[in-house]
Amino acid sequence: MPVSPRAPACAKRRFYLRWPFLLAVLAILGMGVAMAMHWDDRALLWVKEGLLSKAERKQSVWLPGYSVDIDAKHLPGMADDEASDVSFNPVTRTLFAVMGKNPFLVELSLDGDVLRQIALVGWSNPEGVAVLDDGQIAIVDEREHDLTLVKVDASTSSLNRSDFPRYDLGESADQNKGFESIAWDPAHQRLVIGEERPPRLYTWASDGRSPLVGDKQPLPNDQLDLRNLSALAVDRRTGHLLALSADSNLLLELDENGRQVSFMTLLGAFNGLQSRIPRAEGVTMDDEGNLYIVSEPALFYRFKKHVNPGQR
Repeated sequence: MPVSPRAPACAKRRFYLRWPFLLAVLAILGMGVAMAMHWDDRALLWVKEGLLSKAERKQSVWLPGYSVDIDAKHLPGMADDEASDVSFNPVTRTLFAVMGKNPFLVELSLDGDVLRQIALVGWSNPEGVAVLDDGQIAIVDEREHDLTLVKVDASTSSLNRSDFPRYDLGESADQNKGFESIAWDPAHQRLVIGEERPPRLYTWASDGRSPLVGDKQPLPNDQLDLRNLSALAVDRRTGHLLALSADSNLLLELDENGRQVSFMTLLGAFNGLQSRIPRAEGVTMDDEGNLYIVSEPALFYRFKKHVNPGQR
């Protein structure tokens, strides 16, 4: 049977009629992927970064200038222990990481080698750790909603929670996503404490040696654009705060006024990473400006500054 000359024209019309529908589907899919990968968070941050002057960048940590030099190193024998946080000790020039599932502290070299393990007896779910002065370490237990100040020296092999002073952090908006991050800010003589979801910041007065003074106080911040707050660190050189979010795959730098300064995305191909950091749970910075991240289950990352502060 001969083909009607109208057939090609009809087919073309049907194609053009379907084209807006296909564009709409692609747009919806694109928005879904963008939200899943948190590109919506990053777009705003990129705009804010671009507004900073070169002088402001030089005075900041400037996370775009970092590149990974130890990528996803496995902590031996700890795959079932869930690395929850890490903190730098400037006296020993080592790192202390807390493992949350089977509670213990692990002391690491700056290359991520295990030096010793310290059992944590009586803790339920330790999620945050901060090294203070004079051998004092603060440990936040998310399940118990409290903070414990312990003393660690070269001979310490275990710690019993009942032997040390504990401080009640109070109830959280979401009891399953409570207080889990902590950092010591020596310049302001305070601990900075973070609530996971919704992300909120608090401070508690501390000179790093003595018992805590008073009670925790809210730290106003309207620029904590993160889906959750996994960990905190303070850069002693600039006084800026680093806020880590596993859900957003982001590390965010805030200045002393809580203003967003720079960020690092934790996906593969960014900042030299081979692949996405699976579940970034802890962050710290040493006295030379090197950056350390630990991820569940037990992965270790180190980043070093590698480019001019004005570059991304």
